[in-house]
Amino acid sequence: MNRADSSHARRSDAVTDTIFSKIIAGSIPARIVHDDDRCLVFHDVNPQAPVHLLIIPKRGIVNVAALAPEDESLVGHLVVVAADVARNLGITDGYRLVFNCGRDGGQSVDHLHLHLLAGRPLTWPPG
Repeated sequence: MNRADSSHARRSDAVTDTIFSKIIAGSIPARIVHDDDRCLVFHDVNPQAPVHLLIIPKRGIVNVAALAPEDESLVGHLVVVAADVARNLGITDGYRLVFNCGRDGGQSVDHLHLHLLAGRPLTWPPG
């Protein structure tokens, strides 16, 4: 299998039936904070901080390891949207952005997502 073929297999095929793809499709409700043509931001149903949002691309990408060079602007968009959402929510004391990658990295849904955590002091190391 060449790189393009394996990249495709890690990208869209594995994320067609996740809870996030169902939220994007509107078949599962979510408390949506932001919605544009490239991403969706909503409250995590299992928050780890007073503010815990998920920023997800609408295009299916399994995780950071499956990113390709053409995804650079999408990932940048996710980070810029996270900053805009934090600003719009009045988060002024700081926040943490986290991409988990793979099971050992703490990823529980096979769809790329960026966590925005805020509302309490966040210690280091995270765990």
